[in-house]
Amino acid sequence: MTTFDDRENAFENKFAHDEEMKFRAVARRNKLLGLWAAELMGKTGDDADAYAREVVKADFEEAGHEDVVRKVAGDLGDLADPDTIRGKMDELLLIAKSQLVKED
Repeated sequence: MTTFDDRENAFENKFAHDEEMKFRAVARRNKLLGLWAAELMGKTGDDADAYAREVVKADFEEAGHEDVVRKVAGDLGDLADPDTIRGKMDELLLIAKSQLVKED
């Protein structure tokens, strides 16, 4: 193998790792968002965990995060508006990334 091939492989491996970390961070953010929303709805324990899983699954409906915003906003009703949910998602993404870095 040449140095060029080594660099190419290293770049591809880094890209794959970065994409996996982005996916994991978004999934973790969605779980944290689900737990936050569950708490607002008065859910605890297994009910809160089940709701968090529903929020994670909602992200697979379409590209982007608006599918998650719609689900949580619909479930929360007057408890939180879509802008509040988006703000919470931004906050929780930072927390999710921090948690993943500590785990790695």
